Amino acid sequence: MERVSALGLDLGRRRIGVAGCDGLGLTARGLTTISRKSFDRDLSELRRWVEEREATLLVVGLPYQMDGELGKQAYRVQKLAKRIGQALQLPIEFVDERLSSVEAEELMRERGQEPSREKGTIDRKAAALILQRWLDERRDRG
Repeated sequence: MERVSALGLDLGRRRIGVAGCDGLGLTARGLTTISRKSFDRDLSELRRWVEEREATLLVVGLPYQMDGELGKQAYRVQKLAKRIGQALQLPIEFVDERLSSVEAEELMRERGQEPSREKGTIDRKAAALILQRWLDERRDRG
């Protein structure tokens, strides 16, 4: 079985949720949340995670609208993701992230956590859900 080394990203205006997977590509888990400051600083943080995890691919959540169309936010995410991918010299794959933050909040409530107080945790969990969707789709294809 080939080794999988991907990072999942939930790109937001204020924060970037980052997730990683095990080497077999079975499970994803949240790693960190980056508070966005500037592109260069954000890139430096991401580069550190890419190097540490030996990532060869970035999986980015694309926020489709509920009707399945791409809206302004999705185009903004695509533009930023492509810029990050070029700077890190890594390919990007997009995954439909509709409701990933809602799902992350529900998981937190199930564990007795209050999502409104832990926005960074939501972003990290959303990134893990995004990456897990990609891993599951990849496994199903193949």
